[in-house]
Amino acid sequence: MSATTSPALTAPVPRTALVTGAGRGIGRELALALARAGYALGLVARTRERLEEVADEARALGAQVTVAAADLVDATAVADAVGRVETGLAGAGGIGLLVNNAGVIERAELPFAADDVEDVWRVVETNVRGPLLVTHAVLPGMLARGAGRVLNVNSGSGHRALPTYTGYAISKGALARFTTQLHRQYADAGLRVLDLAPGVVATDMTAAMPVHTGRTDWTSPQDVADLVLAFAAGELDGLSGRFVRAGADTPASLREHAEQIAATDARTLRLSTWGPDDPVT
Repeated sequence: MSATTSPALTAPVPRTALVTGAGRGIGRELALALARAGYALGLVARTRERLEEVADEARALGAQVTVAAADLVDATAVADAVGRVETGLAGAGGIGLLVNNAGVIERAELPFAADDVEDVWRVVETNVRGPLLVTHAVLPGMLARGAGRVLNVNSGSGHRALPTYTGYAISKGALARFTTQLHRQYADAGLRVLDLAPGVVATDMTAAMPVHTGRTDWTSPQDVADLVLAFAAGELDGLSGRFVRAGADTPASLREHAEQIAATDARTLRLSTWGPDDPVT
């Protein structure tokens, strides 16, 4: 990855967004924030009933909405869902922003040796295969239009080892590498991609995690939405391929430090070395 900021896009990005895992939690909050900002939406998740409820809320805000229920680890179902969303948003220019939000965590808070390896794999498969399939289906349209943005909802767990939740940490580390790969391969073709950690938002998932029992300091969904909207609007394109965190970063602070981040090649997944004479560089 280059240690310079990405150049400005030369093709327009449609004011449309596909949000996965949009039926509840952070996905719902982001879908409604995008609707309020005037984006046309494609909402994708496994449970149609929940999606339709969010779609009704978004339509009440004036948004055009297409709903497509799909199991995001099923390649055929994903291709069909993305195709339906592309068709639904064709009049608005196709899919301009992809928000890979859908994800799961282990059922038990255990170190790896005590955990159920099948449950660990369920988490890895959902959190990695899902974004891979959805992005692979969305990319051709973005590349044909010469511009698009992909936002991967990540976590500090992708960069920091945990005492438990092995599958979750592995999956988020893999997602961080996927972000850097997309940037390296397609930045010159007009793609911008960002890792966004939402912090700890009060959702059904976090409520079920013992590690958060008694927590009173939660990240505001609005803080997450502010970063998503800034990225969607192109304000964070210079940070493509990098990592930001809601609750710590703001659009203003990231714009202020963008040149320093690029100059030091910061906020990206890498192997640390002992210095310039380290042979592993």
